[in-house]
Amino acid sequence: MSQMRAVNDESDAKELRFPAEFENAETLMISEVKFLLENRKKQNETNAAHEVELSNNFTKTYNYATQFSKFNNRETIESVRNLLTQKRFHNFELAAVANLLPDTAEEAKVLIPSLENARFPEEELQQILDEIQSKRSFQS
Repeated sequence: MSQMRAVNDESDAKELRFPAEFENAETLMISEVKFLLENRKKQNETNAAHEVELSNNFTKTYNYATQFSKFNNRETIESVRNLLTQKRFHNFELAAVANLLPDTAEEAKVLIPSLENARFPEEELQQILDEIQSKRSFQS
């Protein structure tokens, strides 16, 4: 029990504090996961001589990523990632914003509590969210 409490004391997403094992971890948007899984699926289909049946977990993950992916092409994904990186979003926030796509700054702050701090004035956060929505609506 005390070990769980120590981990909980160390980590707090609102304060962008995570356990040490996540310190250098990269986060992925669901859309990025979808593209990675699509590539793996295509490799499997292309290499018919050595085709391996994809696991049930792979199929479920692929279906989930396909259903909840917000961006349809790599250019949009890269553009959104670059925008959020340039604006100095933490990796956790970057993935959360891109996956949840909140419409308003207020909604973003409720869904992603670390955005409540004064790092982003409400107007700036709203502009960023609007730009992401614009990128999404103009993707091919």
